[in-house]
Amino acid sequence: MPEGDTVFRTAAKLRAALEGKQLTRCDVRVPRYAAVDLTGQVVDEVLSRGKHLFIRVGAASIHSHLKMDGAWVIGRVRVPAYKVRIVLETADSRASGVDLGVLEVLERATDMEAVAHLGPDLLGDDWSASVAAANLMADPSRPFAEALLDQRVMAGVGNVFANELCFVFGLRPGTAVGEVTDPLRVTQRSQQMLWANRLRVNRTTTGNTRPGQDVWVYGRAGLGCRRCGTPIETDRGGERVTYWCPTCQR
Repeated sequence: MPEGDTVFRTAAKLRAALEGKQLTRCDVRVPRYAAVDLTGQVVDEVLSRGKHLFIRVGAASIHSHLKMDGAWVIGRVRVPAYKVRIVLETADSRASGVDLGVLEVLERATDMEAVAHLGPDLLGDDWSASVAAANLMADPSRPFAEALLDQRVMAGVGNVFANELCFVFGLRPGTAVGEVTDPLRVTQRSQQMLWANRLRVNRTTTGNTRPGQDVWVYGRAGLGCRRCGTPIETDRGGERVTYWCPTCQR
């Protein structure tokens, strides 16, 4: 699933293609909103909130969430037509929403109600490390990785960052949140990780952007830990796959 940094970049890409321009075509391929036609109106604003995207056009707001496989594509789309859920065109650009997990057209005046449940946005103006830390520790018995993934705690962390943060703090994904000794440092580091990757196509949590050197544990099952050499273990039995070093993470 795309994480907060990916969604942030997607918003920037849509902003460059659409913002301030008049729509020459608006084709919404979702039955509930099939009659919506914003042709002739100007795209006023594109913004991201955690993993959510909003394209504000006049009194309307196009809300989307990429979920597992979604993407916004600028220009030519190289996928079957049935995968395209919306097409927005201007005189010189085209944006297509492909395999979007959520697509709805909301009233602009109340569009933020759709994300009112989210915690502070790691890449947003509302970011507060202290609020996120309090949210993180609200249930001390909860597994650490699960809490990190809860968008009500802080908005933007996905499975890659959750696993990498567990490694950085030396805790296994299933460790109870109550074992975290400095929750404020956790939320601060979470924001630093996403912020450092917000403009990068090739994400890195190690500081090394070379292929195969960019993450600590995620996707590295059976490979040697970068710190101690112990083979990385994994658990694919839950809702989200987890990775950890049995030596470096207690």
